[in-house]
Amino acid sequence: MRYSYLLFLLLLTNFIFGQTKIKGQVIDFDTTIPIAFAKITYDKTTVFADWEGKFSLEITDFKKPLYIRYKGYYEKPAYASNDGKLFIIKLTQDINKIKNEYYSLNKVNHIVKKVIENKKNTQPEKALDSYEYKNYEYIQITANPDSISGEIDKIYKRNLFGKEILKLDSTNYKFKKLVEKSHIYQTEKVNLIQHNQYSNKETVLATRMAGFKEPLYEFLGLKLISYSVYENPFELLEIPLQNPISNYGRKLYTYHLLDSTEIQNRKVYRIYFEPKKLRANRLRGILHVDAENFSVAKAQYRIYGIVNVDATYTFNYLKKENIWFPEKRKIILSKGSNSEDLTILGGTMKFRSSLEQNLGNNASDRTILILESTPFDIKINEPVVLKFDGIKVYVPESSLKKSEKYWNSIAKDTIDIRKMKTYTSLDSLSQSSNIERKIFLGKKIINGYLPISYVDLDLRSILKYNNYEGFRIGLGAVTNNKVSEDYKVAFYGAYGFKDEGIKYGITPSYLLNKLDETWLSISYIDDVSEIGQTTFATDSRRFRVYDPRPFNISTFYNNRISSAFIESKILPKTSAYFSISQSEITPLFDYTFINNGQSFSNYNLTSAQFSIQWNPFSSYMQTPLGKIEIEKRHPKFSLQITQTIPEIFGNNFDFTKVDFKTFYEIPYLSGQKSSFLFQTGLAFGDIPLTQLYAIAPNNLNKDAILKRITFAGKNSFETMYYNEFFSDKYVSMQLKHTFNRINIGYKLNPEFTVVTRMAFGTIDNPENHVGLPFNSLEKGFFESGVECNKLFKGFGLVAFYRYGNYQLANFDDNIAIKISYNLDLGL
Repeated sequence: MRYSYLLFLLLLTNFIFGQTKIKGQVIDFDTTIPIAFAKITYDKTTVFADWEGKFSLEITDFKKPLYIRYKGYYEKPAYASNDGKLFIIKLTQDINKIKNEYYSLNKVNHIVKKVIENKKNTQPEKALDSYEYKNYEYIQITANPDSISGEIDKIYKRNLFGKEILKLDSTNYKFKKLVEKSHIYQTEKVNLIQHNQYSNKETVLATRMAGFKEPLYEFLGLKLISYSVYENPFELLEIPLQNPISNYGRKLYTYHLLDSTEIQNRKVYRIYFEPKKLRANRLRGILHVDAENFSVAKAQYRIYGIVNVDATYTFNYLKKENIWFPEKRKIILSKGSNSEDLTILGGTMKFRSSLEQNLGNNASDRTILILESTPFDIKINEPVVLKFDGIKVYVPESSLKKSEKYWNSIAKDTIDIRKMKTYTSLDSLSQSSNIERKIFLGKKIINGYLPISYVDLDLRSILKYNNYEGFRIGLGAVTNNKVSEDYKVAFYGAYGFKDEGIKYGITPSYLLNKLDETWLSISYIDDVSEIGQTTFATDSRRFRVYDPRPFNISTFYNNRISSAFIESKILPKTSAYFSISQSEITPLFDYTFINNGQSFSNYNLTSAQFSIQWNPFSSYMQTPLGKIEIEKRHPKFSLQITQTIPEIFGNNFDFTKVDFKTFYEIPYLSGQKSSFLFQTGLAFGDIPLTQLYAIAPNNLNKDAILKRITFAGKNSFETMYYNEFFSDKYVSMQLKHTFNRINIGYKLNPEFTVVTRMAFGTIDNPENHVGLPFNSLEKGFFESGVECNKLFKGFGLVAFYRYGNYQLANFDDNIAIKISYNLDLGL
């Protein structure tokens, strides 16, 4: 009996120690995206992967295969290894089956349909008359120091002559020391969220950012992910995605009923959803749906792409209102399937290119961004009155000056020693590195100014070139807040070496309303202008090293203009401009305008102009410094009306111009984007050539292609010759699609864009314009091309081809090759 007992123990020991527990993950072969709930069979044991494709399994014999199955994929046998590493299994899609595999069962489809239909009773924004709550939000960029190697790496590089050189890289070592003491970056805010039946509003009650005395207001409005799980589109990193619990979303996602469980003693269904096209970078996740009222009781989301997103929403059940109200949001952003950099507040998180590789100890691969958002002081169905002013986020000056005592009173979930040290270390770092000053400078430069003492130098006025003036040097500036916050004076002077002419202008302005940024200005300018040019007074002023289009223009007119104008953002989601001006115009080329039997080689125009830009889908923040567009959404609309005023200040002509444009840009989560620009203009009455529409031509009238190589414009017609067409009524359209940058090597990272442009136009009484021959555009002008931008140091090449009714007889004359330049300020 004793021997039998010993033999049993020996066999049992061999059996126990003969088993090895392995951990694995099932992923798609092409995309490396995890495959949720794949079926894994080993011997007589079957397990299922979780929703991240991960599983664990006891293995007794490594010579026996595992069989992995999933709908729409070929079954795959795989042999595990006993090396302790994560066992990666890649499945290949079965193209023949995939079209038939992604239809869910009737029951789960019925549940999802009920969720969508019941939104009016379960979504807080629709079910409640009003609510408000305070919300504590904490964002940190950090890393786990235990996951980072503290060793100093050896790197072998080759010099110019091919000889290997040993270099030491201490990046990981320094990074580990940093994150052991503090986080990389952090910011906190307390905001008041208010909602009534008409609108929503967020008021920042308190905010602080490590390293900054005054916060970066743009970052306060950053929306990493939607506040509500019901929003459609559901936003991620400001990219709109179709919500899986929307009518259209049901066409894009497939649903699987996993099981049922309980949350707060209420039965909920666990429903997994994934894109019908498994390779799409759309949302995947699990919805916990209340079995009684079909509302979302908990939601977990994942996205695998250029950035990996892990988001969890939890809710608290309100018995009286019979709804689930938000309790907490937590979002984690980590490395994705790209090799580009993700930059936040000037700090860089670098990601490697493969999902299935085990993470190394590279510091940047371990960097993550965490956002936690926790509501408190919740009030339901109490009166909430909101002013309709188009402001989504309001930042009063009082929110910037909260004491440490206030912050200590705000409840925190955990005690984080590194968190408190982060403010001290980053405040010190910011002060020593002058980071705040650098960001201040960056904001000025991106708008075309360089602050020098009491004035901001106008960078555009320093050096220009065109065929009429030749090289033009100048100096321009505007007084800044050191002089006064209530008034400013802008001025400039310039000299053209070819025409030997002096140009100048001065514009004093007075601030009527700080919050609405309403300025009253008067101006006098004596300068030259391009003929047929259309500019919208409300267009934003973005910095360019140069304006490439006028580089080869020869036809200008002298314009002495006196004006008074007012600019304001008083109307919700708009920028408005109104002016009254008097111009003395002298064409600087051979031109005579015949009007009512009279000939004019120079003339006076007195006109009123109203211009407005409306961004109805954008969101705005009101700060102590003014309004900021924090969510730039499209389409955007611009309207401008110009009307001459008869018999005032010697006005010679009576005409009306109406200009309109709309711009629509669609960003994709992959980083690509598409855009559409529509522009039209109508001119009625007695209008001279200088004020007609030339539709931005940008091609030289020279025989050889190489002689026509100049700089490309932003939205100009590259194959249309200067002064080739003029119109008093026109319509133009431009379609673009920009692909991700391609890493060729040797610091060559071009960005390719495909472009198509077209324009139609007409002109009445062309015989009234004498001296400059031109055509009209009744038959339609077409060109298409490819832009290879940012090829090297901001420079690139573009090539366009002209076709259609205005195609030229010589093949070479229809081709335009240009140099492009895009300045990256790194902001």
